[in-house]
Amino acid sequence: MSLTYLTTEELAEKIKYDARTIRNTLKDSVLLEGRHYFRPFGGRKILFIWENIEADMTQAQSQFAIPLSRGGVCYG
Repeated sequence: MSLTYLTTEELAEKIKYDARTIRNTLKDSVLLEGRHYFRPFGGRKILFIWENIEADMTQAQSQFAIPLSRGGVCYG
């Protein structure tokens, strides 16, 4: 399976979020390192894995979710 890697700006354009929102709010709370993104060669640059993000976005809509005060979600 071939994966699609996106920069923060490309992901922001694709999901209609501001790049700063992705970096400051979604990263490490909703988007998890190792599942949704990685840092190639141990550097500062972040590449997002589009197929994993898309799968989790569509799955979260059909499950029961409890919003948490810090912006996360608990799937009860």
